Amino acid sequence: MKLAVEFPSVSYREGPEGVIKLAKAVEQIGFDQLDMFDHVVMGYPTETRRAPMYPPQMPIMEALMTLSFVAAATTQIGLGTEVLILPQRSPTLTAKQVSTLDILSGGRVRLGVGVGWQEAEYDALGESFTTRGKRMDEAIKLLRQYWGDERIDANSEFYQFEAIAMEPKPPQGADLPIWVGGHSARALRRVGELGDGWLGTSFLTSEQLVKAKQTIIQHAEKAGRDPAKLGFQMMLDGPPKDEEGKKFYSNLDLVVATAEKNHNLGFEWLTINMTAIFQSGSRSIDALIDTLGNIHDRIRAELG
Repeated sequence: MKLAVEFPSVSYREGPEGVIKLAKAVEQIGFDQLDMFDHVVMGYPTETRRAPMYPPQMPIMEALMTLSFVAAATTQIGLGTEVLILPQRSPTLTAKQVSTLDILSGGRVRLGVGVGWQEAEYDALGESFTTRGKRMDEAIKLLRQYWGDERIDANSEFYQFEAIAMEPKPPQGADLPIWVGGHSARALRRVGELGDGWLGTSFLTSEQLVKAKQTIIQHAEKAGRDPAKLGFQMMLDGPPKDEEGKKFYSNLDLVVATAEKNHNLGFEWLTINMTAIFQSGSRSIDALIDTLGNIHDRIRAELG
């Protein structure tokens, strides 16, 4: 079993040295993967826009910049996104950024991508919200071209150019793993057809998770891909939406039981949400490290 953490942007409050201290601790504790979530901006509610899922003032550091900063202070832990909202970004620039991060980290990058949910963010970045699914599929294919081909040509619905080169290539080349988040029918199909793994959604029931995995496997087989090569990751608990949710990570028995349930459902990767740990009461870097270490040790002791 592999254990990942969702790295908390709130760590910036203790300065750059606090960010590095926490990242190093995550690696030293023994986690396999450090992931950053992605939002560039958050929209205020307006007369025509509902309130966002999170407070507009929520501090969120840019994912790829933070991972680059952390890469310089770590040596072994995997570095990734959960998830980068790919269709609101230029796939060409994203390919270059991720390739550079893979080079400078020694081939430790795993890119998690999703289509997002916030139309206001797309507006602010000058991209279409309504075409995000189609552009997502085209962008994933384009990333692999940039990472693997000497000459890149694009003639799809949204991206057209010819005779382009991008060097240097990432150490992992076109095999740099791309994992896909989301639980819609199209997202599950995207995992099976184009992805290397699925970043599951914690608010689905066990029955829904089993069905989603089966659907992904069927799409992979239909596309002529080997479903045994797909990975499956589940966050133990999503961002808390109420006071009861904020208590999750303060109850180690519940954390371990949830980890065991998801592991038994076939998720070989499990994710700890460190922002939720912060919300549960661990308000300093030192407190986050202590709680994270206790969670890691309990899960390893009982589940391996």
